[in-house]
Amino acid sequence: MMMEGSLSKWTNVMKGWQYRWFVLDENAGLLSYYTSKEKMTRGVRRGCVRLRAAVIGIDDEDDSTFTITVDHKTFHFQARDGSERERWVRALEETIARHGRRERWARCVPAPARRHDDLERRVAEADAYLQIMIELVTKMGIRVSELADPQEKSKGQVILDHSNAMLDNIKHSIVLLQIAKNTVNPVNGVYQGPTNTSQMHNKEGEDLSPRVELGAECRELATPSLPLTPLEHIDAPRQAMSLLVPDTSYSSSEGEDDFYDADDEPAELLPAPSVSRSCQAEGAAEQEPASAPPTADLPRTNDGEIDYDALYEDESDSDLGSMENHGSVVTHLLSQVKIGMDLTKVVLPTFILERRSLLEMYADSFAHPDQFVKIVDMPSPKERMVQVVRWYLSSYHAGRKSQVAKKPYNPVLGEVFRCHWDLDGANDSHNSSTDKLEVGDGPVPWCSPEQLSFVAEQVSHHPPISAFYAEHVNKRIQFDAWVWTKSKFLGLSIGVHNIGRGVVTLLDYGEEYTVTFPNGYGRSILTVPWIELGGSVCIECPQTGHKANVEFLTKPFYGGKKHRVICEVFAANEKKAYYTAQGEWNTRMDGRWMESGRTEVVFEVSSMKARRKRVSPVSRQAAHESRRVWRHVTAALRAADTEAATAAKRRLEQAQRDLAKQRLDTGDKWDTQLFSPKDEGWEYNTPLSKRLEAATGTPQRKHNDAR
Repeated sequence: MMMEGSLSKWTNVMKGWQYRWFVLDENAGLLSYYTSKEKMTRGVRRGCVRLRAAVIGIDDEDDSTFTITVDHKTFHFQARDGSERERWVRALEETIARHGRRERWARCVPAPARRHDDLERRVAEADAYLQIMIELVTKMGIRVSELADPQEKSKGQVILDHSNAMLDNIKHSIVLLQIAKNTVNPVNGVYQGPTNTSQMHNKEGEDLSPRVELGAECRELATPSLPLTPLEHIDAPRQAMSLLVPDTSYSSSEGEDDFYDADDEPAELLPAPSVSRSCQAEGAAEQEPASAPPTADLPRTNDGEIDYDALYEDESDSDLGSMENHGSVVTHLLSQVKIGMDLTKVVLPTFILERRSLLEMYADSFAHPDQFVKIVDMPSPKERMVQVVRWYLSSYHAGRKSQVAKKPYNPVLGEVFRCHWDLDGANDSHNSSTDKLEVGDGPVPWCSPEQLSFVAEQVSHHPPISAFYAEHVNKRIQFDAWVWTKSKFLGLSIGVHNIGRGVVTLLDYGEEYTVTFPNGYGRSILTVPWIELGGSVCIECPQTGHKANVEFLTKPFYGGKKHRVICEVFAANEKKAYYTAQGEWNTRMDGRWMESGRTEVVFEVSSMKARRKRVSPVSRQAAHESRRVWRHVTAALRAADTEAATAAKRRLEQAQRDLAKQRLDTGDKWDTQLFSPKDEGWEYNTPLSKRLEAATGTPQRKHNDAR
C-alpha cells in the first residue's frame, strides 16, 4: 500500500519549512519525499526516512507538526492542519508496527528468503545509479542548451538524445527487476511465484512455483502480500519510486535540483508583470484586448462602459479561489523553482495578483497623512524622532487590503502613479475652498497646499527600481525614496529583499531622517498566504545624532507571535535608549519614555482609519499612468476571469518587449521623466526645497544644532 500527499519539511540548510511531496510505502517501510509530484513520477527522489524502529513525536501546542526520529536523526514535518497530521501519524505508526513484526519474522527466514533480500539490494543499487544518471543527463541538457555554436549544439543534441534513450531503457529495466522481485514475496508462510492467472507450470501442468515451508512461529508473523499486478497495468514511475531502501535515512542537500520556467508554455519565457519588470509603459495601455473584457458583475458608467475608477476604489477582496483550488497550478509552479532562486524570470499564476500596481501600494505608506505631517509640529528633536518612528511603524498595515497575501502588479518601465490626500479636519468634498487653490507644480499640480501629494515612477528595469516622492507644501515637509525588490523562493515561502532608502526632510528645521525598509515574506503559499515582515531597520538623523533601531521579528519555529516589532531610540553618543516601543505592526504598538516612565500607545490599528487617496479618473490619465496601464487586467481579476486576466497581462508584456527591442535596434536610451540618479540612489527632480529656493533665491533649510 502507498499513501502520498504534500507536507512541509524543516531543513537546517535554509532554516525554514520547504514544500515536499511525500510517499509512504507501507510494504517497504519507507517514507520518501520529492521536490514535487512531477519529480515523484519521474523517480527523482530527494530523500527518504526508514521507518523500521522509528519513533513518532508530536507537539501538543502545535496541532500541525510532528517528528520522526530514526538512525540517530530527527526529521521535522508540518501538515496543513490537525486532521491531516493525524492521518499521516496514524499511517506511519501502523507501518512502524508492521515492520516491527516483520523484523521478528525475518529471524526465521530460510535461504530462499535471503536470496530475495539479496535481489532487493541489487535493485536498490540499480536505482541508486539511476538517480546519478538522471542528474548527469539533466546537467548535460543544460550544457547543450547553453552552447552558442550551432554545430557544437547539434553534436551535443545527438549525444543528449542517445543519453535520454538509454535512460528510458534503464528505467524500464529497473521496473522489470522490481516485478521479478515481487514474484517471490511471501504469502501465508510460503514463497511462491506470480499470484495472477499466469502461474508457472511445466508441460505436464505441474506448478513449478518455488515453495519453502516456514516454521509455525514465522508463519504466524508472515504478512500476506498483494497479488502481483500484470505488466500491462504497471505504472512504471510509481513502481520505480520505492525501489531504493537504503541502509540509513538520508536527506539530500537542498537547492541542487534542476528547475524550469513555471509558465504553462515552457518553450517560451514570458516575463509577466506579476514577477518581472516589463520594458516600457508608453503606448501599451492603449492597446485594446483582442476579445471583449469580462462583463460579469462589473460596475458601469451611465453610458454602459466599465467604470474602471470604481474597480480601483473597490477594496473588496474578490477571491479567484483558494490556493488549494488551484493546487495543480501551484504545485507545478513549486516544482519548477529552485530553493533560493531569484523569481525575476518566473511567471506566477494570475490568480495570486492583487488588483493594483506596486507603485500604488507604496502610496499606502501615507494612508495616515496626519501622522506624517505631524512630525513638524513636535517641539524637540527627541519628540520629532519619536514621531518619525510612529509614522514609519504605522505605515505598513494599510498596504495590506486583506488577510490573504497577494502580489501587486510589478510596474512596467516608465509607469507613473499620482495621488493626494486630505488631512484630518479637511472637507472631503472637492468643492471646499482649500481645493480651489492649486499648488501649480510638484508631484500633483492640481492639489492644494493643504493636501499631501505623492508621485511614483518605475525608473529602471534591471534592477527593477521604483522611486517615489511625497510633500506637504504648507507644512514644508517632503519625503524622497527609492527601492527595488529581489524575490527568492524559499520553499513554502517567497522572500522579498527590499533594497533602498528614504529621506524625510523638515525644511524649517534643516533635519533629514533616513529610513531603510524591512524584508517581506509571503508565507504558506500552498494554502492561505499571509505576509510577514522581518529584518533590521535603521532610522537616523545626522543633524541631531538621534537614531532608532527597529527589529521586525519573524515567527520562531516553535511558539511565539506573528508580526512582532521592537524598537529602541537613542540620542547622540548615548548607549541607553530614551524611548522604546514594542508590539505588532498590524495591530498595536506601545511605547515608553525611559526617563519619566510614561507609557503611551504608539498606534492602534483598530482606531485608525486610512484616508482615501484621491486619484485622477482613468479616462483622464496618460497612457503610462498605473491605473490606465493595468485597467484590463484589473477588470478581469474583479470579474474572476483568470483567462481574460492572463491574456490582458500577456498583451501588455509583449508590447513592452517589442518596445524594448525597438530601442535596442535604434540604440535609443530610456530617459526617466520625474526622477534622476544621484549617488547610489534616485531623487525627485523638482522637490519642494528646490522649488522654494528657486522662488525666493535663498536655501530653504535652516540648520538647527539642538540636541
